[in-house]
Amino acid sequence: MKTYKLTAYEKKGEVIIDETVEATNDDEAKEKGRAILEDKELLETTHRLASPTGKLLLFHS
Repeated sequence: MKTYKLTAYEKKGEVIIDETVEATNDDEAKEKGRAILEDKELLETTHRLASPTGKLLLFHS
């Protein structure tokens, strides 16, 4: 399993969530990250999901 980093921010830059996502690959991590954001109603906030190598998998500003 790899560890991915999911972060969402308020408009003023304050961190709303800062979580790790465990997944076997990038596609699984994107699905899990999107599900977390949807569950917390944060899909429209500024957010990002980064891979262990720093690659952005999800990004919304």
